[in-house]
Amino acid sequence: MAVAGTISFSASSSSSSSRRCFSSASSSFVICPSSCSYQPNALRSTTAPLRFQSLRISASSMSIDALDKAPRTSFLDCKESGFLHFVKYQGLGNDFIMVDNRDSTEPRITPEQAVKLCDRNFGIGADGVIFVMPGVNGTDYTMRIFNSDGSEPEMCGNGVRCFARFVSELDDLHGRRSFTMHTGAGLIVPEIQDDGKVKVDMGEPILKASDVPTKLPANEGQSAVKSELDVDGVTWNVTCVSMGNPHCVTFGAKGIRNLQVDELNLAEIGPKFEHHEMFPARTNTEFVQVFSPSHLKMRVWERGAGATLACGTGACAVVVAAVLEGCAGRHCTVDLPGGPLEIYWSEEDNHVYMTGPAEIVFYGSVAL
Repeated sequence: MAVAGTISFSASSSSSSSRRCFSSASSSFVICPSSCSYQPNALRSTTAPLRFQSLRISASSMSIDALDKAPRTSFLDCKESGFLHFVKYQGLGNDFIMVDNRDSTEPRITPEQAVKLCDRNFGIGADGVIFVMPGVNGTDYTMRIFNSDGSEPEMCGNGVRCFARFVSELDDLHGRRSFTMHTGAGLIVPEIQDDGKVKVDMGEPILKASDVPTKLPANEGQSAVKSELDVDGVTWNVTCVSMGNPHCVTFGAKGIRNLQVDELNLAEIGPKFEHHEMFPARTNTEFVQVFSPSHLKMRVWERGAGATLACGTGACAVVVAAVLEGCAGRHCTVDLPGGPLEIYWSEEDNHVYMTGPAEIVFYGSVAL
């Protein structure tokens, strides 16, 4: 397997007249300022062998402005046999390898290949691989995703925003700002805003405990709200919510009055929640700190991906849980390690709406 990539980074934090070069004995990556011009036939590149089977990576410098001016689709239109062209996107640091899979209902790579590509030391590096596929049941598109461990979740909120921006690059939407997409969690409708952010109708939260699913007994109607969960001898108060994928939300444990999420050792405690016997399909877990009724802070341990910088469905689940526990109102800013999301749980239609950014990181190709 070999990787060749056209990589661009934002240089907004540095002087426009500077150029940064990161090098090692075998590789060099150049970050050009926004004044760099795009010269497809003159891109300087190096090849860096990586100690991961036969994986090799090469990178070429290109500025963000140059990417905006370049015909992006021309790169993705390349159909060399044996090569996978991709675009890396990130939503608040939750990053994905985006694949144009509109010509097939089967993913172009296997879960095993996705694991290799997502490896941050010996692959491209990502939290998952997302495929843009033909729509089904009257939808415009279908979204599938492989996590960095090869598992396949129902969907991903940050991934949906990246999906929307990627689709707007791939297809002429004829002035439309929104479209429909089929996911394992059902129908999702993203809408691209004037400022480039993406607002997503995430649908209705699922609160019935057995449908989340969790084995915790229902204590509020059919829901598990502020239920006690023993994890390694510590009793946590948790509320279980599904946004099409399972979430366990906690605002603290017995003896912990004000949870300080930055002090948690997620790598230690996260897997114990994820694989807890009370969650037959495993679970995503959100640890939440309340600043005010409209301002929350969370850290997340994602099922199949571990600690990530952001989780869109998790932020939605957090606001739902906060309302159910009386901690917050229905419209909140949720701070994640990668940045804030705006979440609104509507009383009118019971849908949860998420608004946040999604941005291109770089283009690349991998020989399969």
